[in-house]
Amino acid sequence: MSELILESDSGAELTLNMGPQHPSTHGVIRFVIKTDGEVMREAVPDVGYLHRAIEHIAERVGYEGFMPYTDRVDYVCAMTSNHAWAAAVEKLGGLPVPRRGEYLRVISDELNRISSHCIALGAMAMDLGAITPFPYALREREYVNDLLEALCGARLTYHYHRLGGVGWDLPAGWRDRCLTWLDHFEPVIDEFDRLITYNQIFCKRLGGVAAITAAEAIDYGLVGPNLRASGVRFDLRVDEPYSVYGDILAALPGFEVPIGDGRMGVVGDAWDRFRVRVDEWRGSVKLLRVALDQIEQTPPGHWERPKKTRFRGEAYARIESARGDMGCYVIGDGTANPYRARFRTGSFNAMAIVREKSRGLMLADLVALIASLDVVAPEIDR
Repeated sequence: MSELILESDSGAELTLNMGPQHPSTHGVIRFVIKTDGEVMREAVPDVGYLHRAIEHIAERVGYEGFMPYTDRVDYVCAMTSNHAWAAAVEKLGGLPVPRRGEYLRVISDELNRISSHCIALGAMAMDLGAITPFPYALREREYVNDLLEALCGARLTYHYHRLGGVGWDLPAGWRDRCLTWLDHFEPVIDEFDRLITYNQIFCKRLGGVAAITAAEAIDYGLVGPNLRASGVRFDLRVDEPYSVYGDILAALPGFEVPIGDGRMGVVGDAWDRFRVRVDEWRGSVKLLRVALDQIEQTPPGHWERPKKTRFRGEAYARIESARGDMGCYVIGDGTANPYRARFRTGSFNAMAIVREKSRGLMLADLVALIASLDVVAPEIDR
């Protein structure tokens, strides 16, 4: 659909709708594009097509009953949404979590981070015309899905985390199976780099495109890989360790948080946002190896059933999801249901910078900008 608008001072301006059903918008999202030929004057996000009132549902189904709904906050990386809700409610009620349960949370989170980045990187390459990398990425995601299915019985919306721990302990042989896959996946990352990350055409296509400075990233509230790609070295797992990340990182003294360096153009450009996620694959592999080693020394007990608790007051918990700093805020009034629940997600804030960064871009580069921000529609609308 398009509409031609005539403006006396600047000639003809074309207003185009991109979405809400468009393969490159990464969900049910609409962009209203104003363009003069191939050069965009701006692209304005129009969200709300996927609003499901999830936060309001929390007030109706109770603290434990809401856990399956958190899978739908970010269905591409649902484990961290589970974790954020559990951590906030546990903080509100002072609920203990067995140490083994914390390790199982971290292991499931990092596996899900890898599979989420598989979708982000494979889809971004395909959006720009490189079809081959996507099946490679999907193959690895399927291996992760097999592991997660063996762990909790689901491949997308897991409902694995519980208030007080996780639903199930590791099945027999699962740890060795996961380590075997990590041995396979590490050289695959190098293969992926040769295939697309450092492909000359791909680098020239993304280098210098839609660069976001560190100051802009902070001002717009960007988080996760989008913030780090702009040169800001901040990762909740490292800078404000939660769960058992502090113990895991103590065994990894040289652990590096990848940041953008502008080697293919400008710091914070679309290529930096792609490459940072590739390097986060490597970081997750290191964290998983240590976690799988340390969990062997933890006593049995992955879940502590919450005793009758009166949830009163307010609490806020933060988790480093695949799309960055995910916050969950909950208010309890002493009843069985939350008085208020609220999620803070990386995709919502990332959408705010699209309008600013789209100005002066070529029309075809909007696809690169959207894909490099790795937004998912459920995180935006909720």
